[in-house]
Amino acid sequence: MAYDDSIMNLQLQHQGYLKTPLLWKGDLYDGLTAFDCTDIRETRFEGLIPEGLRLGKRIEYFALSNLSQQTQIQVIANNIQILRDKTTLGELDALLMVNNQPIHLEIVYKFYLFDEQTGAGLNAWIGPNRRDSLIEKLNRLKNHQLPLLYLPETVSFLNSLHLDVNHIKQRVLFKAQLFLPEHVKLTNFDGLNKDCIAGIYLHFEDIARFKSFKWFLPSKMHWIVKPHTNVNWMSYTEARLKISTLIKKQYAPLVWLKHPKGTIKTCFIIWW
Repeated sequence: MAYDDSIMNLQLQHQGYLKTPLLWKGDLYDGLTAFDCTDIRETRFEGLIPEGLRLGKRIEYFALSNLSQQTQIQVIANNIQILRDKTTLGELDALLMVNNQPIHLEIVYKFYLFDEQTGAGLNAWIGPNRRDSLIEKLNRLKNHQLPLLYLPETVSFLNSLHLDVNHIKQRVLFKAQLFLPEHVKLTNFDGLNKDCIAGIYLHFEDIARFKSFKWFLPSKMHWIVKPHTNVNWMSYTEARLKISTLIKKQYAPLVWLKHPKGTIKTCFIIWW
């Protein structure tokens, strides 16, 4: 199997994952309970990433690497396919033993933009390309991914591990970066963690306001990396040309904008 990314890049991505806050703490949306990360210490990534792995699966590698290095946690199994007559019904991300308590854990990492035209409250958070939304993901967790635990096929698998389904708690490790329109100050987060605010978003037609800034377009695998100065910055003219190509394909890129005085902000450039 081929593997990709330098050790330095993997560690930067892993640290970016670790530094991203949980989207909520406690309970949200009628019973989705956040995984308690209070005692989770930061670690270095141990392992390799298969080449071409999409960002969501890459996040699972980072999460499980971190969790497996905690003294109070044992990773019992992960990426558990639930099958019925050779048909895949779904997948459990991980089974953990945390201080002798069995946990079914679902792992999520998302980027959402606040758009009041989409709806109110939790309904206002959408993906950068408007192809997904927070409320859709919450509904999928609640109505599909967590109920998988109680299917007969899952219970049979749990029994083989000497686990009683009735003693297993379900938790969600949901990290996210949230983006607001420029100059918008949100006061009501509807139970979401305001510390997840990571930057702003702009329409492509408005980016000329940042002509004096240096620009950097990280690859999607680097969207989770915390902005830093050690990159190949480009001029506004160079960046606009690259962004224009993406916008024509209805793809909203993430960019880093470096102020002439050195401060860096993170921004999505939208087409819609």
